[in-house]
Amino acid sequence: MRRADREVHAPEDVEAILRDCADVRVAYQDAQGLTIVPVNFAYEFAPGMLRLFMHSAREGRKIDAIRAAGNVLPVAFEMDCDATVYTGRTPCSSTTAFRSIIGTGVASLVEDTEQKIEALTLLMRQRTAMHDVTFLLRQVAKVAVWRIESTEFTAKRHPAPAARM
Repeated sequence: MRRADREVHAPEDVEAILRDCADVRVAYQDAQGLTIVPVNFAYEFAPGMLRLFMHSAREGRKIDAIRAAGNVLPVAFEMDCDATVYTGRTPCSSTTAFRSIIGTGVASLVEDTEQKIEALTLLMRQRTAMHDVTFLLRQVAKVAVWRIESTEFTAKRHPAPAARM
């Protein structure tokens, strides 16, 4: 059952979820089968468009999968925050409050050095509050930067149940 009543449409509310989520789980299929990986991320958001940036080692399963897919790897992703379980009087009245974003997109490697620096700078600013970071070219060369482009995503919110008197 699709819960349209939980959908978040206001851009400022969607961005608040992006800001408050600590990591994103990225699922994809490669030659070994299906897998999912949690990673921290930076983002660019406009209504109808979400771009996620991640960094990782230059080698490994996800990087191999992106390359094997010709730098256009289909992915699904999920992020959530504020998850709290509320126990009701009966099992059916128990619930979990949360905020989340779920979507699909395409993962690709960022190869241009300047674009990699911009993505890494954004990641440091959004996730560590380090606003004046300078990257050395040798540092940038040691990491892979990849992104997910998505126009298919849904933000949802399930608030905590009202307190009973």
